[in-house]
Amino acid sequence: MAENLKGQPRDLFGPLRGPYQDKSLNPTTSLNLHYTEGGFALRLEAVPVPLPSPEMEPAKECQALGRTLECKTPQSPQQEKEQPLKLPGCVVSCKSSWDRLQDLCRLEKLSCALLDVNKKNLFDFEVEYLCDYKKVQDEEFYMVKWKGYPETQNTWEPRKNLKCTNLLKQFHKDLEKEVIRREGKLRKGVRRLDQSLSSYLVQKAKQRKALRQWEHHLNVKRNHNGSIKVENEVDLEGPPKDFVYINEYKVGDGINLTEVAVGCECKNCYIDAVDGCCPGASQNRFAYNDQGQVKIRAGKPIYECNKRCLCGMDCPNRVVQKGIQYDMCIFRTPNHRGWGVRTLEKIRKNSFVMEYVGEIITSEEAERRGQIYDRQGATYLFDLDYVEDVYTVDAAYYGNISHFVNHSCNPNLQVYNVFIENIDERLPRIAFFATRTIRPGEELTFDYNMQVDPVDAESTRMDSNFGLAGMAGSPKKRVRIECKCGTEGCRKYLF
Repeated sequence: MAENLKGQPRDLFGPLRGPYQDKSLNPTTSLNLHYTEGGFALRLEAVPVPLPSPEMEPAKECQALGRTLECKTPQSPQQEKEQPLKLPGCVVSCKSSWDRLQDLCRLEKLSCALLDVNKKNLFDFEVEYLCDYKKVQDEEFYMVKWKGYPETQNTWEPRKNLKCTNLLKQFHKDLEKEVIRREGKLRKGVRRLDQSLSSYLVQKAKQRKALRQWEHHLNVKRNHNGSIKVENEVDLEGPPKDFVYINEYKVGDGINLTEVAVGCECKNCYIDAVDGCCPGASQNRFAYNDQGQVKIRAGKPIYECNKRCLCGMDCPNRVVQKGIQYDMCIFRTPNHRGWGVRTLEKIRKNSFVMEYVGEIITSEEAERRGQIYDRQGATYLFDLDYVEDVYTVDAAYYGNISHFVNHSCNPNLQVYNVFIENIDERLPRIAFFATRTIRPGEELTFDYNMQVDPVDAESTRMDSNFGLAGMAGSPKKRVRIECKCGTEGCRKYLF
């Protein structure tokens, strides 16, 4: 048995040879496999059905696709005249997946052109993961978990039967890493794994599967260009159970956003701005250069063009609203800081990286939640205190990739307040820009207790106070959270 590469749907609209029927359908109705957005469907259609090939029994043609139907021998023309077709056709939803249908064919040793099952791959099944290892004399064997089958049907298979090269490499990589962690060195000549080691490898395989599924889910949910990768080479922690990925603010109860009523009339917002474009309308400077890099000092607000402006999405004053443009990776940190985020691409200095997104709640609600998060050591509350401390962003349950960005006393991200469709200065969007060039593979961080510009009194209105929202009482009464950033100028505590 070998790992089977998934066959891609080809011509799915040809009729299957061999008539199928149930008690209410004409025996001349043929069974056709169709692919729709919702999955596969078996369609019964009133079309002439050719007789099955002489070398194959009608009942053995492809039972996998007609499990819920009964295979009958073709009737004579006289019988067909006596039972004219009354139904124009119907569709029977196929609950089995493409892989499952292929497996059903293989179990019955049936060939099926539509499912791409033939004599060459008739005995190929897909390996989900490898569970154990042993060496008998000079031959290696692996315990195989087959995709689509329960663990009770796992089997020992010789190495020569397995074509799952990547799974084999990952299995031995995990094995060697765990042996070194436990024993401090790599053992040679291993002939059998102890139960605790094989149990760990199964847990690791299941974790990888769960993380791949979560990674797929995140990429389905995102509406930005930058893709998301997920890795955990540190422990057995799986995807967070209570986290919903969102792309923009989720407005809480009792909060209303005030949409902008007017937009700019510029033909070219960068070269020939009319009345200072959107920033000028609020007596502020244009925030970006022609490359989309922020050029104003931290603490100054950014006013971007909005949906009422005459300019298009290629306008240089539309940066944050285009979303994340860089591929990123959510990874498990090796120094007990939980999950973190690193960039997979080079990010230039002053470039927009991501927004801090979550649920907008009132300060009163933030105080209630803050007392709970304080006891848990959580830091997901971000005060929107640009002009007054009325609202807070809570990214504990709803959030985007910024939910996983860690603190550093020497960060590479800087916070800016951004206004686009909403003109209420109490509800800015929180954007992170790179403070320097960030190399591929480098972790992204920001200061949870950032002081934007102590020299400029105006800019101090934007101090993030991340994680302090809702924590009532004096600092002495708060639970002090130890900082693990490891930088030279580390303050030792987050707050």
